[in-house]
Amino acid sequence: MKSLELFVERIILASRWVLVVFYLGLAAALFVYAFSFIMKFIKVAASVMTLDEADMILAMLGLIDAALVASLVVMVMISGYENFVSRFDEADGEVSFLGKLDAGSLKIKVASSIVAISSIHLLQVFLNSDQYDTTKLILMTGIHLAFVVSALMLGMLERLMAKKKDEPAEETPHV
Repeated sequence: MKSLELFVERIILASRWVLVVFYLGLAAALFVYAFSFIMKFIKVAASVMTLDEADMILAMLGLIDAALVASLVVMVMISGYENFVSRFDEADGEVSFLGKLDAGSLKIKVASSIVAISSIHLLQVFLNSDQYDTTKLILMTGIHLAFVVSALMLGMLERLMAKKKDEPAEETPHV
């Protein structure tokens, strides 16, 4: 029976390599998104002399938004691979620029990235508020606030969990 258990555990552990397909797919999507970014940049650069200040701000916000989305994809790829598939091999044993991206810190970084992306999108909407009806503006603001509250709650939960993990376990008195 123990050999069957070990066999099942090996299969489950080996299945983590299936995740590589997803990370490679994200890398391919990132290259496609980079091409999209380059096309947006060329469009902005070609019209830089004709854009008024508000349109230039909107164009720059669009480029910043694209950079944040790309950073989010890279963060998920690297952290997911490191946490669930395999460690990166380097001569000194670690990839120094990565820092610590465990599952808890990844959740916080993803949540804060989503809030930043939502903030930029909402700012773009407000700069073009004449194109939206009041109901849609209220709905978009509510969705953004839901992202903000969710990120705050996730951060507080992670802090509580880290605090609880750091506390020494209480000993029960012997009678």
